[in-house]
Amino acid sequence: MPLKLKLQTIKPSWYKDTREAKDKEAMPTAAKMEITLKINEFPADIKTVENGWKEFELDCDGRMVSVKVKPKMYKKLEQARDTYPMWVAAISGKMGEATAKGFILDQPAIQVFEKKPKAPKEPAQETAGAIAN
Repeated sequence: MPLKLKLQTIKPSWYKDTREAKDKEAMPTAAKMEITLKINEFPADIKTVENGWKEFELDCDGRMVSVKVKPKMYKKLEQARDTYPMWVAAISGKMGEATAKGFILDQPAIQVFEKKPKAPKEPAQETAGAIAN
């Protein structure tokens, strides 16, 4: 009767299969996406929803972004409107669920800044007069 032998390849612990290495290299780097929307006008068509939260939509280049904020954050916008003649608000958050027209902004946060008007450029007029002479 013939003797059957099974040969098994033993790999050292430091040996890496090239297929495994390629699979690991193909893994994308993890990242977090945060979206910041800037407005300088008070939002129109504001709805009060459960627990006094305020909901409004922003038109961002044709894409509608739905924002729902706590009353305390909404007061920041109201104070900016009432206090500053010119202001800018940065509304940041994560991209949430997609809607028919855009998406919902998850975990929104609001920062408001006073925008100061720029002084008129008078030196430009003096330079134009000097060139004419």
